[in-house]
Amino acid sequence: MTQTRTPAPSAEATDTGGGGHGHGASITALALAALGVVFGDIGTSPLYALRTVFTIDGGVVQPKPEDVYGVISMMFWSMTIVVSFKYVLVLMRADNNGEGGVMALAALARRLYSKRRGGAVIFLVIGIVGVSLFYGDSVITPAVSVLSAVEGLGTAAPSISHLVVPIAAVILVLLFLLQRFGTGRVGALFGPIMLLWFVVIAAAGIPHIIRHPGVLQGISPTWAIAFVFAHPVVTFVAIGAVVLTITGAEALYADMGHFGRVPIRRSWFFVVFPALVLNYLGQAALVLNTPSATKDPFFMLFPNALQLPVVILATAATVIASQAVISGAFSLTRQAVQLGLLPPITIRQTSKNEGGQIYLPAVNMLLFIGVMAIMLAFRSSAALTTAYGVSVTGALVVDTLLLLLVARQLWQWKLWKLIAAAVVFGGLELTFLAGNLSKIIHGGWVPLLIALAVITVMTTWRRGRQLVQQKRQWLEGSLADFIEQVNTEKIPRVEGVAIFPHPSKDTTPLALRANLEHNHIIHEHVLLVSVLTANVPHVPHSKAFFRDDLGYTDDGIDHITVKFGFSDDQDLPKALHAACLADVLDIDPDDMENASYFISRGGLRVGAKKKGKKMAMVGWRKRLFVGLAHNAADPAARFMLPPNRTVTMGSDVVI
Repeated sequence: MTQTRTPAPSAEATDTGGGGHGHGASITALALAALGVVFGDIGTSPLYALRTVFTIDGGVVQPKPEDVYGVISMMFWSMTIVVSFKYVLVLMRADNNGEGGVMALAALARRLYSKRRGGAVIFLVIGIVGVSLFYGDSVITPAVSVLSAVEGLGTAAPSISHLVVPIAAVILVLLFLLQRFGTGRVGALFGPIMLLWFVVIAAAGIPHIIRHPGVLQGISPTWAIAFVFAHPVVTFVAIGAVVLTITGAEALYADMGHFGRVPIRRSWFFVVFPALVLNYLGQAALVLNTPSATKDPFFMLFPNALQLPVVILATAATVIASQAVISGAFSLTRQAVQLGLLPPITIRQTSKNEGGQIYLPAVNMLLFIGVMAIMLAFRSSAALTTAYGVSVTGALVVDTLLLLLVARQLWQWKLWKLIAAAVVFGGLELTFLAGNLSKIIHGGWVPLLIALAVITVMTTWRRGRQLVQQKRQWLEGSLADFIEQVNTEKIPRVEGVAIFPHPSKDTTPLALRANLEHNHIIHEHVLLVSVLTANVPHVPHSKAFFRDDLGYTDDGIDHITVKFGFSDDQDLPKALHAACLADVLDIDPDDMENASYFISRGGLRVGAKKKGKKMAMVGWRKRLFVGLAHNAADPAARFMLPPNRTVTMGSDVVI
């Protein structure tokens, strides 16, 4: 029985409807869970954003009305323009098969411009730069967020302020240990805490706004414009801190695959945005009434009796802030793997219904090491904010560039719309970027160094993979020619079933060719298997198998495509047994129980440069590629192949 082929999902397929989120879960429940995963970063910026404005560069921004109103106006309109309009209302419409983030956007752009010469490479490079900047941000955010909250002990309980760094370290260890339970469970735990957080920070701001209602005029954009023209140099310094109010915007977009577009939008407009505005206005009113409050305006919003409980709540909220970038890093890493920019790594599905809810042990460990190193090196949130912002603003600019390119093709935006978006979004973000460049010498080089390392790894893996594929295609040769040889030369056959996982039916698996060349035999039944992952939780057996015609009906050589849902265990032996029972394969199910599995995985070796020939990659990049390949996920474990019946074979590949 041969099934009808369904087009394979790919990293470059797009679903502008936002994906199929909400399977068995209400939008409200997902919106609550999104509060606990998506908005932690941007939701905890009140802890340090306004404080940094008044302490940056020796306190050039003064706690006087024109400065306070100007800064609050810049903060409000930065959140409105960048987060509300650009990310939540516009960019979240540009998803790639339900996934968001710079890699998904770059993949979407590649598909839309696939007919343009060189377009694919350009968009890939842009995507690599964007995701690398995001990784730089991902290492700093958990450290600065948790430290800023725990440092509240200096206000609430000065006697234990010397324990800030050890307490923060313990909290971060627990956070990264929690990741294995999945973003769905973490979101269910963190969602109610973040809802309480937003209610508390909103409530804290309201009394101060009532005492000084004039602060509401800071919402007017005229104050921001007046501040810029009156103090252009001070403005340039201030925007280095104002940008802290929108950190987390890229993580918000990258986390879209975890919960979907609609829940995130509702959470932002009905809970997060109003709470942030009320709190910032409350802090501004406090500063106007009590100028000395600039040293810690957030915690001084609260009466002394409530400060310690708020420190505890703030610590919980900043742990959740770290969750936002960790989840975003998981999503972007999976997309990078799908695009061939990173080696295959272990990806564990943590939800039976949501394809975006995943856990990547290797990424989790690397982030943990980076975060702890950053925190122990800087040891205070004030020091870390000097390093914060360069990678964030760079990522914002990259997203805007891709947005303009996607909008032109996907939504058919007219020229005036593109120009308006470029001026409003791009102009504001380029200003932010310029204002943060001065931070490079004060620690901003750290996220840039991390970004450079990620760029190096991604470009090396992509180039090395291309070289290996070229070599392997030459070594593998045509499958059609191989089958013709088997049938023409009457190759001796031995009893049993030999199964060869292989990406396609075009070339011959190295293990199959090696078996013939060294043993001069092949098995009675030879089965080549290609595996696809669909963007649905489960694939029924009626749609899970497709058997290809390889030209001969009686030579015992078959090719089958097996499709799994993202929540299905990729148990290849079990799936093939089901295919036999369904008569898709003409093999006795009992014979399948004793089948042998052959993994085509020849050794990689670094070759010497041949005289007179240009090197495809320099030596250190070759060694880096080989190291990455050796640490890639084992396909035998990925497909749950029986260890006692699995053999790895193949010819060495020299690069």
